[in-house]
Amino acid sequence: MNHLLRFSSILFLGLTTCLSQVSAQKTPSKKSVMKAMVKTNAYFMNKWPDPGISITTNITRPSNIWTRAVYYEGLMDMYKLNPDKAYYNYAVEWGEKHNWGLRGGTSTRNADNQACGQTYLHLHDIEKHPERIKDIKASMDLMMKSGKVDDWTWIDALQMAMPVFAQLGNLTGDNAYYEYMYKMYMHSKEVEGGGLYNKADGLWWRDKDFVPPYKEPNGEDCYWSRGNGWVIAAFVRVLDIMPEDAPHREEYLKTYKEMLAALVPLQRPDGFWNVSLHDPTHFGGKETSGTALFVYGMAWGINKGIISSETYKPVLVKAWNAMTKDAIAKDGSLGYLQGTGKEPKDGQPVTFTSRPDFEDYGLGCFLLAGTEVYKMKK
Repeated sequence: MNHLLRFSSILFLGLTTCLSQVSAQKTPSKKSVMKAMVKTNAYFMNKWPDPGISITTNITRPSNIWTRAVYYEGLMDMYKLNPDKAYYNYAVEWGEKHNWGLRGGTSTRNADNQACGQTYLHLHDIEKHPERIKDIKASMDLMMKSGKVDDWTWIDALQMAMPVFAQLGNLTGDNAYYEYMYKMYMHSKEVEGGGLYNKADGLWWRDKDFVPPYKEPNGEDCYWSRGNGWVIAAFVRVLDIMPEDAPHREEYLKTYKEMLAALVPLQRPDGFWNVSLHDPTHFGGKETSGTALFVYGMAWGINKGIISSETYKPVLVKAWNAMTKDAIAKDGSLGYLQGTGKEPKDGQPVTFTSRPDFEDYGLGCFLLAGTEVYKMKK
């Protein structure tokens, strides 16, 4: 009898351990995901009650720059799931206070300046007001008219501007936007610096300064986490916008899948990714923005039935759980967030208590990730 009881106890403990391990990989509840998004967003909106006020760090910049634009991308995606009128009004006020304009005006060719157009176009989709998209359309039309396709010399630019071309392609029904976007993208991928995408590793060098012979301290190529996250986000947003029969869809889908496959073995045991994807010793440690963008890409692919849930779900769930457990402070701000820059050494130190020079883009990345994790089936 004692033997049977002892065996039953061991079996029960074993099953309990297995179940606890499995439950750790279960999809988070929609309630918990939304709670995390609402909390982190409330911190930001309370800190920045006036969405038109300029941002001062080392210099003063208008708040329609790329950092704030990425935040509004996340906010607008969250609004689709949680249609709180305060979120919509906050975004509209942001556009209005900048007269729906771009830093540098309509003649700007800088993708960072055009990123705000993603939200302007989304707001126009909700309520048709021509003034909301007048300047962003004029800017992209001037790009196309020039015939010049070598402006995207850094991979962050893909996320900032590719979705704008896709949105305009959908809005106008004119494939010229898709074709021009493809030409600019292919210049970045195959021409700039000899080509910024390394198919052998499934990852991108941030810009020509990091193409070999440049190496990380451990002798590996330098693949910056958030930079590759921007490319993942560009693919997700473009693929989500463009019709199934839009030009060059297969190219984006193919490279997106190659990148995700490359990211899986690079995940840290704690669920995050390092700032340097191939050198964990170069400013290694938890980093939220790149991790959030990778979660965004994987969760979207699963939700669309494009990638294997069996392969990617444990990876992204582990990452999401790590961020919500380790990176959200009591006040709702985000820790382990690398500041602006272009490589591992920039924006350091990255700790739970450190705060980056701009808090907005990191939150945008987190909200983008949360919106796709929220949509996942239990």
